[in-house]
Parts: sequence; structure tokens; C-alpha cells
Amino acid sequence: MSGIDVGEELGARAAQARALALLRIRSRALAVAILPAAVAVVLFAADAQGHLAGPIWDAVRWTVLGVAVVVLLVTVLVAVSVARARPAMSPTVPVPEEGAPDLYRLVRDLADRLDVPAPSAVALTPDCDSWLEDRTHRALRKGPGASLRKGPGASLRKGPGAPAEDADTAPVLVIGSPFLWWMRVAELRAVLAPVVAGTGPSAHPDIAAARRFVRGLDAAIADAAAPGRGPVRGAPLAFAGWVARLLLRACRGHAAEMERCVAAAASMRAQTVDYGLRIAAQEQVGLAYAGWDRLLTRVALPAWRMGRWPSRLDAGVVSALTELSRRDRLADGFALRLGERPACDLLEEPGVADEAASLLAARLFHGGPAESGPGWAPVDWQQYPDEVVDRKWRSEAARLHRVLDTLGVPRASAADPAVPTLARVMEHLSGAGGPGGPGEALAAGIGAAVAREEAEAPVHGGGQGQGGQVQGAAGGGPADDPLDLWGPGPLPLFPLQPPRTGTELLADHVGAMVCCAAVDTAGAAPGLDWLDGPALLVGGERRADLAAPVLSLVEDGDPDPLLSWLAEVGVRSDKPVRLV
Repeated sequence: MSGIDVGEELGARAAQARALALLRIRSRALAVAILPAAVAVVLFAADAQGHLAGPIWDAVRWTVLGVAVVVLLVTVLVAVSVARARPAMSPTVPVPEEGAPDLYRLVRDLADRLDVPAPSAVALTPDCDSWLEDRTHRALRKGPGASLRKGPGASLRKGPGAPAEDADTAPVLVIGSPFLWWMRVAELRAVLAPVVAGTGPSAHPDIAAARRFVRGLDAAIADAAAPGRGPVRGAPLAFAGWVARLLLRACRGHAAEMERCVAAAASMRAQTVDYGLRIAAQEQVGLAYAGWDRLLTRVALPAWRMGRWPSRLDAGVVSALTELSRRDRLADGFALRLGERPACDLLEEPGVADEAASLLAARLFHGGPAESGPGWAPVDWQQYPDEVVDRKWRSEAARLHRVLDTLGVPRASAADPAVPTLARVMEHLSGAGGPGGPGEALAAGIGAAVAREEAEAPVHGGGQGQGGQVQGAAGGGPADDPLDLWGPGPLPLFPLQPPRTGTELLADHVGAMVCCAAVDTAGAAPGLDWLDGPALLVGGERRADLAAPVLSLVEDGDPDPLLSWLAEVGVRSDKPVRLV
């Protein structure tokens, strides 16, 4: 055997040993539960044979029987709670085989090369990660023979000679959607190799049983902690959750070590497939993560806050990473890969998949609803500058002037007091630096206004919706809402940014007012920078030097740097600005 085979075998055996340790914990818990019943049986058997007679032993027998009945009822309660609890499923976009036959073929071939069972299905996640997820609990709850999804081609099935197994019991392969758009086909195959290799250990009965046991305990704890339970139902669930918590605490070390050994064994097996290419592909994973993070926080987040969700986030990743490759010497040569076939070509309708993943990303990271509607509409990249950037600037400028009105600051134009101007803002902030000044009062007022508007905004949570499935050429019905298992609580699940301070908000609003004045009086235009988000274009070129003059005015009360900037661009601070 080669060193790789030996390492894989050792990792698999270690994982199985940890799985057996977990199952022993389950067996011991069951043994403790049936011990009073066993003692009661022995006592009554002794009485039937004429042993241990007398009133004292009769009292002991019936007392033990009562304890056994109570313990068995409690055991049944805990077992039913664990069995009925629904383990949380990662929110994903299901990809049916008819919508991505080439992708399924790639995964099937990869499983064949690794000599492991193929995943039962493929799904996309709006994040830079890939993993296997066991969803057999969903199939079991739909009844015997139920599949993870309906219709032909519901799973990746291996050809003749494959091991006999129910494909619905194999885990689902979850792929990060940014990988499909940025990576080339060969790179994606190399990155997925160690993930797909994990289906081998997953098929081992001891490991599968141990995982089901741990997932059931975790789900029971979450079910017991769910709000809205009445005292009649809440008390038994709380007790079941307490027992499950004790068992899970005993299992934690073994479960973590088992998963580490499974990952090590899968990694060793995957070394036989595209190992050299995987090293280069991992560099693309890091680059994709950096571009995705900046796209979400600097480009998508401003749109989400305006009630718009970019419908082609994954396509935007390619633009953002191409721009990063152009700017960053460390990324030199990465853009040359764009001539190769992108992995998104493995999908029949990449645009549909991108839109579904983009909507899910908006829901996960910001908390938008499941469907488009009033105040929540898709926006493409061509419309982004006018429908997001310009609207954002003018909304913030309008809020700034409303707060100034609340503070009693007079309008700058004597001819028309109702006209908003940049001069009004600059005159109020000039010389206002330091604590306790009018700059601090304005920042506090804007912070309060933003908090009030966010509190008044509708709260969107989980529930049934549409748009959760990528449709292929053969069509198909909409899938369940991928967030339905997360309950009706408010989103977002993963907030992107911490709350902004009043000073940061004030700087944003003053900068927005300057941009509005530049657009209205100097012929500038709103634009989009793929790495930095909303941008001001002057003469077709981005002006990235506005932040420092604005901070000088906001923090120090010094208007001179901003006045010099305005004179250079040709902005008239005394001219009226159009607000929303």
C-alpha cells in the first residue's frame, strides 16, 4: 500500500473508532434508562419463584416498578423529542440535474475516480465554501421512498457496478456559487475533490448512525429553546432539551475528533485526483473570498438598504476580481485564466441560478423577503448607478437637511429659504469641531433618524416563498423556502457590518450631499466601483479623494480642504440640490 492509502486507512479507522464511542454513549444512556425496569423484572421473577417474599419486599417491588414506569415514560419522551426534532438545514438553492447536467456529470465522474458514492444532489450556497450535508431527515419525514426533490434525475446515480445503495441517503453536495463564476472547470473539480471524497466515510453505517445521533441531540436542544411554547408543552420539551444537552456535552469531544478524522481521510483519498492543480485552485478560493466579501459589504449592502437587491451578484464577483487582479500585483496573471471555460457554463441557465443565489444572499445577509415586491425589487448592474447610487446620495442628503431643520439651522439661500444647498451644511459645520459642538449634535440627530427609520422598516423573517430552485430546461415546480427550517424569527442571520457611529453616519451624509451637488452643478455622474461600491465620476473618471476633505470638515470643522476640492471639480455650493 502507498503512503496515501495507509494514511487514508488510518484516518478512516480513527473516525470509525470515534463513531463507536458515540454509539456507546447512546447505548449507555439507554442502559441507564432500562435499568429500573430490569431490576423490577428480577424482583417480580424472584417473587414468582418464592424468593424475597414478605410485605417489605412487596413494597420494594412495587416502588421499583413505579420508578421504572416513570423512567421509561421519560425515556420515551426524550426519544420522541429527539426523533421528531428537525435538524437545521443550511439555506441553499437546489440545483436539479436537468438544470445542470454537465455539473452533475462532473461530480459523478469525480466520485467514480475517487471510488466513493456520489452525492444525492447538488445545491448552491451564496458563500465561498463547499461541503457535504446530510438531509436524510427531510426524506424520512416525507414518508418511505421520498426523495429530496421530485421528478426524474433526482440524484447522482453511478453506473453499472456501483455499490447498491439508496441515493437519497447520500449527502447533498453544497457548492459556493462564487466558485462557479470565478473558477474554471478544472479548478472547480480540483477544489471539490476532497469534498466529494467525504461521501466515502459518510456511507459507513457507524459514522452515519453517530452523525444522526448527534444531529438529533442538537435539534432537540434547539427545539426546546424555541420561543412561543406553552407551559404544558414547554416543560416536557425543556426537560428533553436538558437531557439532550447532557448527552451532547458527553459527545462533543468524540464528535469533533470523528469529523476531523473523516476530513483527513477524505483529503488523503483526494490526493490522487488533480493534486497539483488543487494547490493553484486554493489560491483562487482565497481570491474569490476577498472579492465576494468586498462585493457584499461595499456594493450589495448599499442596494439592500435602499430596498433593491442586485440580481447578478456572482457575475459581479468576476468583475470585482478582474478589477482586483488589475490593481493588485499579487494577483498578476489571474485574469489570464478568464479565457478558459468558466465553471458556470456547467449550468444550463447561469442567469437563473445567479438570480436565485443573489436573492438568497440578500435574505441571509440583510433580511429581505423571499419575493420581489414593493420596496424590494431586483436591480441589474447597468441600472445600479442611477437606481441605487444616485438615490442613496439624495436620500441621505434629504435626511441631513431634515435633521438640520429639526436643529433650527437656517437655510443658506435668502432668496428661496426652502432650497437645500451644500453651503448650508458647510457653514453649520465650519468651526464646529470638538466635543459638544454643533457637529456632534448633528451626528447624534442623524444617528437617531437612521435608527428610527430602521425600526419603522418592516421586519422580514423566514416562511414560505418562491424562487428557491434553479429551473432547468425541463422546468419543475418551486422548491420549499430554503429558510423555512430557521423559523419565523427576524433575519439577517449573518449581519455584514457592525452598527455605524454617529460620526461615521454624518461623514457619509455630508459626502452624499457633496456628490449630489457635484452631479447637479458640475456635470458629475454616479458610478459603480466593483471593489469600493458607489463612486463619483467626474469627466468619466472616478474621484476617490473626497473622503479626507469631508472628514476634515466633520471632525475638525475645517472647510478649507473641501473648498479646494469643490473649486477643483467646479462644484457650486450655493446652488440648489435636488433631493428625493
